Amino acid sequence: MTDVDDQHLKGPFPPLHGHGLRLCAWDAHSGAQAQDWLRGTLDPEFGRWNTPLTKIHDLDGARAAMRRKATEAARGTSASYRITDASSGTTLGHVGVNVIDHVFSNARVGYWVLPEARGRGVATGALRLAAHWALTDLGLHRLELAHGLGHDASCRIAEQCGFRYEGTLRGAMFEAGRHDAFRDAHLHGRLATDPEPA
Repeated sequence: MTDVDDQHLKGPFPPLHGHGLRLCAWDAHSGAQAQDWLRGTLDPEFGRWNTPLTKIHDLDGARAAMRRKATEAARGTSASYRITDASSGTTLGHVGVNVIDHVFSNARVGYWVLPEARGRGVATGALRLAAHWALTDLGLHRLELAHGLGHDASCRIAEQCGFRYEGTLRGAMFEAGRHDAFRDAHLHGRLATDPEPA
């Protein structure tokens, strides 16, 4: 088995800056941040395209989810970033580099943006920052992004961030709000050897 560089297995992960954004760790002790997380995950548009394994109904559930993400970050298996406005510090959404596998040098990325921050390039800017960091400083070779068929906005964001469309995965995601039914997904991928998006 290939030796893995220990420096790439250590969390917490660094804050990231660019595109008018600052990406930083979520703080489960912050009531305001827990409220932001809850609003994001209860938003109908989030629910249309995402079905978490553990449904969040209240602030306690939001804090528990944030604590799980912090534990994964400490283990080096996931980096969950709070997307904020670089000037005001206002929460705009979330971007994560998830299921980090340093043996196979890959991970999956995902994001959500609060309703009031949509249409401003927040997801695109945050995904570009997170992907660049993961493929350079974190040392990964491949990132994958999957989204449900019909989610045209995510398709555009993926392509703008250098994630090429690679095909359709049959039955690869839960149907909205269900754990007993599945839907197809588009798979996008980006390699460390791919050119940076314009």
